[in-house]
Amino acid sequence: MEKIIKQSLGIDCAKDNFVVTFSVCDAQHEIQHLSFRIFNNDELGYKAFNKWAGKLWKRTIPLIYVMEATGVYHERLAHFLYDLGKQVSVVLPKRAKDFTKTLKIKKITDKIASQSLATMGLEKNLDLWNKPDKVYAYIKKLCREKNRIQDQIVQLKNQIHAEKSCAWPGKNTLKRLSTALDLLKKQKADVLKEVKGIVTDNKELNEKVKNITTIPGVGLLTAATVIGETDGFNHIRNKRQLVSYAGYDIMNQESGTSIKTKGRISKKGNKHIRKAMHMPALSAIRKEGNHKDLFIRLVSRSGIKMKGVVAVQRKLLVLIYILWKNNSVFDPEYGIEKKEGSPKLPHELDQVRSL
Repeated sequence: MEKIIKQSLGIDCAKDNFVVTFSVCDAQHEIQHLSFRIFNNDELGYKAFNKWAGKLWKRTIPLIYVMEATGVYHERLAHFLYDLGKQVSVVLPKRAKDFTKTLKIKKITDKIASQSLATMGLEKNLDLWNKPDKVYAYIKKLCREKNRIQDQIVQLKNQIHAEKSCAWPGKNTLKRLSTALDLLKKQKADVLKEVKGIVTDNKELNEKVKNITTIPGVGLLTAATVIGETDGFNHIRNKRQLVSYAGYDIMNQESGTSIKTKGRISKKGNKHIRKAMHMPALSAIRKEGNHKDLFIRLVSRSGIKMKGVVAVQRKLLVLIYILWKNNSVFDPEYGIEKKEGSPKLPHELDQVRSL
């Protein structure tokens, strides 16, 4: 084998253990998987893994640790390695799966998955993972908890409605469902109170959130969700990256003369952000003239209401990012040139009211 130019550790994490493959690449881009081992997914396992890896890699050659974002089971190991100053890359499951398909692998095992991740670290120029801010990470967790509770509330309300509508409603069943519903509502209120308390206690964060909530339709929970999911925009470099991260980037498919699809958002991004922006967009369309004009213009052109709503969602998200970065409040007149002589048609106004 030629002189080694790059080293990689592929890590496939599970609840109780994680599988590691150590691989190298030479100047001819030939890849070899040199060692393989399984460690417990706990503090003792992390220390044993670090000691084992230290005996394998050459200090003069770059080494990257590549792991897949498997729920929460990879997080403690990622934090451990980051605190040691290691170069860690956490890849999304879909990206890892798509890369594995290019290797023409017929079966998937934990060992093969770790080899695939190690190969990805050698062949691809992966972004390095950064440890999230503790405050933003906790806000993110609370906002997701609130969404789970809200989903359960909707489910219980549907069950209560179905029970009341059946031929022989059960009084005790309705009583139990109502008790569970009251408990969930209390838990939701507690979570919202905790989110508000975290924001209020942090002076800088509180000021930024106050600026963001000057945007019509955007409230505390929406601002907190976006801030938590983006880690306070710490790793967002520009508006285009933010739009792509949230899955609002436009995806087209064209090939020759036979394949040409209409552009639509990719949805290959953070679904929690898109969900959080939906209701604020509907509210902004009703309350704020510029957003209403954008919605009417797009609906008049395409005849699809959701296309206009999504455009407003995207615009609100970008506005949140701008106000956060500039420490400024929302100005509806900024950069807007008033156009006279363009009255809205009656049917266009009806489209807004019907939302």
